[in-house]
Amino acid sequence: QVQLVESGGGLVQPGGSLRLSCAVSGVIFRLVAMSWYRQAPGKEREFVATIPRTGNIDYADSVKGRFTISRDNAKNTVYLQMNSLKPEDTAVYSCNTGWAGNVYWGQGTQVTVSS
Repeated sequence: QVQLVESGGGLVQPGGSLRLSCAVSGVIFRLVAMSWYRQAPGKEREFVATIPRTGNIDYADSVKGRFTISRDNAKNTVYLQMNSLKPEDTAVYSCNTGWAGNVYWGQGTQVTVSS
């Protein structure tokens, strides 16, 4: 059974930082690409960042230079370090992967950027 469990969301002031985690089970983690997406109220879900098993990391233009995706294959966990947060970063953040022809999502974690 594939499971993705996010954590680390919360309320932060503009300019602040948060680190999200996504713990994965049920896959051979070192073999999968991992991605983060977000969905703000009233908007469609959008891509944030992806980290392949090897190769180039990619970011949405809106987060380049502020967010960093990383992975720890020993812990089966992917991270999203978010710095210089803006109110427009407020959203539910979810991690995502593909395995055996299926796409899997976590339940999401709320990030609210507000003063």
